[in-house]
Amino acid sequence: MSFHIKQNDTTPSIRAALKNGDGDAVDLTNATCRFHMREIGKTAITVDAAAQIVTEATGIVQYNWIAADTDTVGSYQGEFEVTFPDNTIETFPNNGYIRIEITDDIA
Repeated sequence: MSFHIKQNDTTPSIRAALKNGDGDAVDLTNATCRFHMREIGKTAITVDAAAQIVTEATGIVQYNWIAADTDTVGSYQGEFEVTFPDNTIETFPNNGYIRIEITDDIA
């Protein structure tokens, strides 16, 4: 999955449909979710914040940007980390990352 946004923009939100290994929607009832992002090739996390669960039954989540999240042009990796009611944790996608491109704006 790839996502593109312009520098300093706060919309659109980044949204994902979380799926298990069989391709079925992940049930997020009573779960919590965080969004993590880092610049490709770096280890420092640039975003570690609560994400919104849009639809529990179908595993739809989103992160609503703040201006500081998109103030630096570059290529980033992102992921959604879910903590389930039994305190187990799973990160999506679990076979890689969401590629996020922040492109400079003209003005």
